[in-house]
Amino acid sequence: MNKFYLFGALALMFLGCKEKKSESETVLVPTYYSEPYRPQFHFSPEANWMNDPNGLVYHDGVYHLFYQYYPEDTVWGPMHWGHAVSTDLIHWEHKPIALFPDEHGLIFSGSAVVDKHNTSGFATNGETPLVAIFTYHNMDGEKDGRTDFQTQGIAYSLDNGEAWTKYEGNSVIGNEGIKDFRDPKVFWHEASQKWILTLVAGDHAQFYTSPNLKHWTLTGEFGKEYGAHGGVWECPDLFPLQVDGENESEWVLIISINPGAPNGGSGTQYFLGNFDGKTFTTDQKEPKWVDYGTDDYAGVTYNNVPNDDRIFIGWMSNWDYARDTPTEKWRSSMTVPRKLALKKIGSDYFLTSFPIDGIDDLASSDLSKAWKINPKETTSRTIAGLDQSMIQLKTTSKDFSITFQNAQGETLVLTMDAKNNQFSVDRRKSGKVNFQKEFGNKIHIAPTEMLEGETFDMKILLDRSSVEIFINGGLLTMTEQIFPNEPFNTLTVENRDSQSSLTIDSVKKMESVW
Repeated sequence: MNKFYLFGALALMFLGCKEKKSESETVLVPTYYSEPYRPQFHFSPEANWMNDPNGLVYHDGVYHLFYQYYPEDTVWGPMHWGHAVSTDLIHWEHKPIALFPDEHGLIFSGSAVVDKHNTSGFATNGETPLVAIFTYHNMDGEKDGRTDFQTQGIAYSLDNGEAWTKYEGNSVIGNEGIKDFRDPKVFWHEASQKWILTLVAGDHAQFYTSPNLKHWTLTGEFGKEYGAHGGVWECPDLFPLQVDGENESEWVLIISINPGAPNGGSGTQYFLGNFDGKTFTTDQKEPKWVDYGTDDYAGVTYNNVPNDDRIFIGWMSNWDYARDTPTEKWRSSMTVPRKLALKKIGSDYFLTSFPIDGIDDLASSDLSKAWKINPKETTSRTIAGLDQSMIQLKTTSKDFSITFQNAQGETLVLTMDAKNNQFSVDRRKSGKVNFQKEFGNKIHIAPTEMLEGETFDMKILLDRSSVEIFINGGLLTMTEQIFPNEPFNTLTVENRDSQSSLTIDSVKKMESVW
């Protein structure tokens, strides 16, 4: 048995069960990861506060997930790097905290790389170093009103992430007076034989190069007159992608922004262009968006993934209300891992985002048989376990709604609106929505002009406190948190199209990864 699965099984047997006795039997009832709203197939910390994913890197059969973590409370506090590992990006083993604050400051967001050629010199006995690059945040400097309180530091591990040593020469990139100067993302650039570091400097991105991860040279800037600028830029990521079905590739620059997203608060934009080893350029003035929902933020991609796949994980929350969501033991979760790709539609290019194949392996038993909804027809099904399911459908209808409902009459409504060329998510009556004024105050809308063809396909992942919607292979994606007071158990589909039908292909139970 894989050691990660064994760990989970032992935890369930010895730590995560309680006895429920009747006259004739004793039954073990799972209690581990069973709190109200606890995600069953998304990563969340065992306890306390989590935000941005950090240091996403694959090495020697292990996917590492580091993350912003405050181990003493369920609200944001002095940042550490929490740590979990996986062999499949689906099942996770919690590890001890990897990086703690030190004399230079708190440990803010960053990345990690596999230093295959030991350019850093950290390995002395043939090991392969993992090197983490992160932002130091000096709280005393911030309180004193200085603007140089964020710098960049590094740490290294010689045992595949089990133990970490801070570099004695930190900080490796100083700050000459930029208040928001953070979130370094690093990769090896084969063409120039150098490490490339992208970070954000308030309202734009900066690019640095290094031969050894210790000494960095500023080589370019991007963004002051491009994209959305409703808030501070954060969590950049830069990588090339080949266009699906085409003999061409584009460089993708991801930038998170808070506030300023299409539906309010936090969101992630992207740009397509060229990188010459020194700086990024593009003709794209207006932003495109990785996800039109309100709860996919600060996402970045894995380094060193097999087959050069580009795997993305985002923080499933929004700074408008992240500190207020109605969970008690822990706060926040991550999106499911998603494979990114590029698709050409006409003369334009779009980033697609779709769950990795392993997510489908969690879909076990059918909760409902497939059914067809004819033109101008509304049908409902009562489905036990609907709140932990994967729903897949195909349709030529461009005017329909899908409603999830529970016995209290709480609803989550997804609508395709042909007249206005938009898709929407309405969580205003989905349960607990009044814990913060921005959470349930409006319908969230995404444009559908980029959706090509006569047929739509849709994958919906519904967990205890979230919904993720992927249309046409992730060409359009929306991610939303929800907090119903009891599980949704009714699925209603209204087809308003007078000419076209809609088919629910499957509603399947998603197994818990805990």
